[in-house]
Amino acid sequence: MNKTITFWFGLIGALLFIGSSIIGGFLMENYSPIKQFISESYAIDTSHGIYIRLFGYIPSGVLITLFSFSALKFIKNLSLARVGLIIFGIFYGISTIVVGIFPCDSGCNKELINPSISQFIHNISGALTYLIVPISLILIGIASNKWNNGKLISTISISSGVIAILFSFMLSSNATGNFIGLYQRIIEGSILFWLINFAFYIKNIK
Repeated sequence: MNKTITFWFGLIGALLFIGSSIIGGFLMENYSPIKQFISESYAIDTSHGIYIRLFGYIPSGVLITLFSFSALKFIKNLSLARVGLIIFGIFYGISTIVVGIFPCDSGCNKELINPSISQFIHNISGALTYLIVPISLILIGIASNKWNNGKLISTISISSGVIAILFSFMLSSNATGNFIGLYQRIIEGSILFWLINFAFYIKNIK
């Protein structure tokens, strides 16, 4: 697999995720991206949710997973970065597939009153993503600081990881607050910003 294919896996995976979150919000009446989780836009009771999941989030997760594991080929003998990429592939790529297969209940059941099995799996997967993925970005950032032309991607990786950790803490400390949608979008935005930049780095690596 060459660098160009790996690049497109990452870029299209990220754009699919972004597009799905935007379209899902537009299709819901009175949906607030500031106050509501992304998952609410494709919850189990939404008429369009199945299409958003099947043609948006699940393919996005597949592509991001393929990107993560195919990118390993281009960073041989860099164990810390390889560990970070494997973690990212599992806890962001595969996790995106999981939350697409197991959507949340209506309104994402923030109070967790009699949650369904789908809601439970969705929550566990999301929690692990926000707990572990930022660390993977920091690991990659530490390793890439020593690469040729790696200073910029190192800065982006560490900065994105730190931002994601900060807002994950803010989100978890008040999961029913008025800014949960904003916090989540900052977390996802920082991760996807890293993903797009790392895809370009892989494409241009020599």
